[in-house]
Amino acid sequence: MESEAEARRLIEQARALPVRPHLLSTGLQPGMKVLDAGCGPGVVTSILAELVGPSGKVTGVDFNAPRLAEARATCASLPQCHFLQADIRSTDLPGDTFDYVWSQYVLEYLPDPERAIAEFHRVARPGGRVVVADVDGLGGMNWPCPPELEEGVQTFHRAVREAGVDLYIGRKLFHLFRQAGLEQVQVHLAPLWIVAGAADARLLSDWQLRFSTLEAALAPAFGGKAAYQAFCEGYLRLLSNPDALKYSVLLITEGRKR
Repeated sequence: MESEAEARRLIEQARALPVRPHLLSTGLQPGMKVLDAGCGPGVVTSILAELVGPSGKVTGVDFNAPRLAEARATCASLPQCHFLQADIRSTDLPGDTFDYVWSQYVLEYLPDPERAIAEFHRVARPGGRVVVADVDGLGGMNWPCPPELEEGVQTFHRAVREAGVDLYIGRKLFHLFRQAGLEQVQVHLAPLWIVAGAADARLLSDWQLRFSTLEAALAPAFGGKAAYQAFCEGYLRLLSNPDALKYSVLLITEGRKR
């Protein structure tokens, strides 16, 4: 999903969602040493740095060099932020280091999320927290939804999965945390969005950019570009329907290292 438009979408999404309550409720405190695994353009990294304060330290890791350049610019005024280009599944960071490991909207893109969680476990200090926030069933919870559009949503989910993105990763994290040896594992459910009525311009733009970015990969699953665009237009009409409920959930999974 890499593109300039996708970068803008990620920035706007990060700014729009209330991440601070999730960070604070899962144990982030001033003075902590934090890893932001898959930091992207650095919007959440800057919030982490604000919350840990000048006595803390935040290390942002991302594989994508342009994203890291954006993150460094976003956090230029925050000396407690440092950045590293690396695969979050194998960072080469020292083990038993971080008080708090955070990752958001990253594991859905990995074919082997268990490797990332194992790495988070390795770099967390004993007693440290690992927290992952990710989607579960993105875009699939709508009522009323025309049968043909419901079928299109299912096709969209299958095609996205075949393209390597798991939109149901959220429900799998509890099991993966337990398998990795993390303890006191808890799961918190929060709205990614909830729209009772017509969606606002930001959510519509978010989906328009997502559909545009995915077109080349997903259009064949719909039988071609025209059918894919017809589905996208139908979904955007559903989002704009003042008489329909649309929502998606975020699952935040936390655990401690022994």
